[in-house]
Amino acid sequence: MAFKIPKAITPQEVAAKIKHGEKLSLLDVREPEEWAAGHIKGAKHIPLGQLSQRLNELNPAQETIVMCRSGNRSGLACELLSEKGFDVVNMTGGLNEWKDKLVR
Repeated sequence: MAFKIPKAITPQEVAAKIKHGEKLSLLDVREPEEWAAGHIKGAKHIPLGQLSQRLNELNPAQETIVMCRSGNRSGLACELLSEKGFDVVNMTGGLNEWKDKLVR
């Protein structure tokens, strides 16, 4: 993999879209303990290590915003998904930069 991420979005842009009522497909690729500590309401949780085996749970035709703690693992996930034909956007800065509410 050459680490090419087709599209990126900031956590602030994602929060604004949610506040405006946009229906987003959100994918969180963090580990289970990170997910349990807090995640964005409505996000789907598939840890990065399970992503290849669980592709059938995602819609390749729908744009999916991928997130992790800092933006690195989500970048890897975006590259993997993009190579498989998925329409993905990396949330740069990850949940470290998320200022809105999280659910537990």
